Amino acid sequence: MAKISVILGSVREGRQGIKAAKFITKELEERGHKVFLIDPIEYEIPLLKNKFQYLKDEEKTENLKKLQEIFNSSDGFVIVSAEYNHSVPPALKNIVDYFMSEFSFKPSAIVTYSMGSFGGVRAMMQWRPILAELGMPSIPTTFPIPNVHEAFDEEGNPKDEKYHERIKRFLDEFDWYIKTFKAGRENGIPH
Repeated sequence: MAKISVILGSVREGRQGIKAAKFITKELEERGHKVFLIDPIEYEIPLLKNKFQYLKDEEKTENLKKLQEIFNSSDGFVIVSAEYNHSVPPALKNIVDYFMSEFSFKPSAIVTYSMGSFGGVRAMMQWRPILAELGMPSIPTTFPIPNVHEAFDEEGNPKDEKYHERIKRFLDEFDWYIKTFKAGRENGIPH
């Protein structure tokens, strides 16, 4: 079992990504993982002024403190990203930009989605260097979800059962990276 943060990035009205995030969360929980679903609507993070570690105590909101604790304890991260104007959503970028050491030497996995047929792949390409810079390199396999508005019900259950098969390799690979990085951290990390 690992602790995994699933970080969702959309705060738009009528957002569909929450369905994908719920699906990913359920799939990870079925594998025995402890999952934290990080929804920017629930956390109401202020716009970035500085990294968490450099904020004055009075600037460290309770929600930022909670996120820092969750991210410190997490073994891996799943980024669930929409594609906004061929780029990454600002709410998601705002969350991850607050932290860095909390992500270090832990793998990430990228799930992208869109209401069109490309599944947010342009945002996925932009997430790779961002996540690597934050110290949580992404696994090679990605999980794009086209036509997300038609793919899941409100609870994140897939309307096409093939999604359970399709996600298997993605999560198998992520599990391998989590175990491998965890063993590496236990043996010591570069300083």
